[in-house]
Amino acid sequence: MGSKNKLKRFKENETFANVFQPKRDQLVNSIYELKGNWRTSVFKNDHPLVLELGCGRGEYSVELAKKFPNKNFVGIDIKGARFWRGAKTAIEEQIQNVAFLRTQIELVDYAFAKNEVDEIWITFPDPQIKYKRTKHRMTNSEFLKRYKTILKPEGVVNLKTDSEFMHGYTLGLLHGEGHEVLYANHNVYKQEGSPEEVTSIQTYYESQYLEQNKPITYIRFKIK
Repeated sequence: MGSKNKLKRFKENETFANVFQPKRDQLVNSIYELKGNWRTSVFKNDHPLVLELGCGRGEYSVELAKKFPNKNFVGIDIKGARFWRGAKTAIEEQIQNVAFLRTQIELVDYAFAKNEVDEIWITFPDPQIKYKRTKHRMTNSEFLKRYKTILKPEGVVNLKTDSEFMHGYTLGLLHGEGHEVLYANHNVYKQEGSPEEVTSIQTYYESQYLEQNKPITYIRFKIK
């Protein structure tokens, strides 16, 4: 994407009522105004709150919002030029139960309050295979602690990935730390009985992976 196009999208994001872009120090050095108030201030209801972490273009968040009108969705990514597409689609199609937050995933517990979130989706994260990159792996122990803080006691996390490495790493970590694995599958599109919201919604890249016959893996778990 050209820099002109990016700038145009950044500018347009600033006009979107469904996009929130707090500065880092707003989150870290003070109490963010929406922390604990996403339902009342943004969605004006008391429906369950669901996050998509690393939402990319935002298409998964938008499709989940369409499929589950009685839930609220927030897609989170640091790359605003990417989720511009999802935010614009939601405005064009008048989808009221989805919003987008531009921030780093490691600040998620600054943006949401304790027990505020019902469910988390992590869709096709970078597996960060190199050892020195493990601190950025979105299902490592440190990230799980952050997620546990903002999740309700019965809250669940969904990991959908094309990376066998990420799937195996996460399963091993979950079992090793005593978390509760509710469902795990190495190839959700080939397995009968896979959860419908996992197979009926595809990201742009996911459809490409499927064309290449790349297996898509899925884990649903609770953090203990």
